[in-house]
Amino acid sequence: MAHQRKIAVIGLGYVGLPVAVAFGKTGSQVIGFDISAERIKELKSGLDRTREVESCELERTKIVFTTDPHDLRAADFFIVTVPTPIDDSNQPDLRALSAATETVGRALKKGDIVVYESTVYPGATEEECVPILERASSLAAGRDFTVAYSPERINPGDRKHRFETITKIVSAQDEPTLDIVASVYGTVIKAGIHRAPSIRVAEAAKVIENSQRDLNIAFMNELSAIFRLLNIDTQEVLAAAATKWNFLNFKPGLVGGHCIGVDPFYLTYRAEKAGYRPEVILSGRRINDDVGNRIARECIRRLLQTGRRDLRVTMLGLAFKENVPDIRNSRAIDIVRELTNFGARVEVSDPLASPDDVEREYGLRLIPIEKLSAADAVIVAVAHDSYVAGGWPLIRRLLHESAGLVFDVKACLDRNATPAGIELLRL
Repeated sequence: MAHQRKIAVIGLGYVGLPVAVAFGKTGSQVIGFDISAERIKELKSGLDRTREVESCELERTKIVFTTDPHDLRAADFFIVTVPTPIDDSNQPDLRALSAATETVGRALKKGDIVVYESTVYPGATEEECVPILERASSLAAGRDFTVAYSPERINPGDRKHRFETITKIVSAQDEPTLDIVASVYGTVIKAGIHRAPSIRVAEAAKVIENSQRDLNIAFMNELSAIFRLLNIDTQEVLAAAATKWNFLNFKPGLVGGHCIGVDPFYLTYRAEKAGYRPEVILSGRRINDDVGNRIARECIRRLLQTGRRDLRVTMLGLAFKENVPDIRNSRAIDIVRELTNFGARVEVSDPLASPDDVEREYGLRLIPIEKLSAADAVIVAVAHDSYVAGGWPLIRRLLHESAGLVFDVKACLDRNATPAGIELLRL
């Protein structure tokens, strides 16, 4: 181990837990803090509900999992990884970040370093977090303690691009702190460290990474709307275009979760605060946020054309992406709501999402796949492995007399093997 810092990770979700475990594997002293007693109890028992860390990994590390803020006083290197969502008005919601900062501030001592990994708009670390740290600690930033920013790049469900194998951006308010932060992260990051010249540059780099993806997907979603009118299969167009060496092979789809569907609003918020009204970024957001409604409307239109009136629709998948249980900011719920607005009876199944979380968040009851009623249409909203493996035999069992409408949102079913009597739609 090349450093002697005592590390505390604040927030043990999809980002924080892999960070804590990575440092724990090196033999570093690690405190894992979360405000959820249930989460801490599960982690102590070796269970990670996010499915990002295996039980054997938790057992091999010697992380002190706690909900007690007093335990943080044993640390001198704090890594804040709490969620930074948006509110109902698409404005940054920094309540969790502010609360975590207050907690860290009360544990701060001279010589400590606070590193933020949570996604924020450029300037937030120094403008919003530092004053809270100073007030809670009665210490001065830059003199008694220092702050740094190292944006998270965790991709939930991705077994290839892990915390240790992704290049890590680091930044800090002064060079000595930057050296320490780079050294500490360098003990666990195998892909290399990139030193940004300032905290604001690192913050900006994070929000544009996901804003860029959002815009590219928005372009694909707009193309899919155009090609639908022209009776052209979008996936076939993309397969042909991808033969060019510099074509960017993005796909149309639902854009939710706590990154791509959120981060652009942090950038547009700061831009508008500075006096600039973003056009392209917000246009992309509008396009992507309407995809769920568009899927539902197309399903209803096609079903009504067949003469059906008492419509029953089954939707497979409610998580924000494949092979994860996370339902935060899932745009799949938009499909359910729009179908319901048209009077359809909708049943939803998801093998990974927590039924309690779904009912609490969306007021919706998940139904095990074996208990679903026969439907006029099946919407494969999320390409979980179990759905892909089940293929057409699974889908046929869910339809009335093995016939009806299927909307394959992620194009995970074999189009050439579509059974007779089934109408297949794709974005």
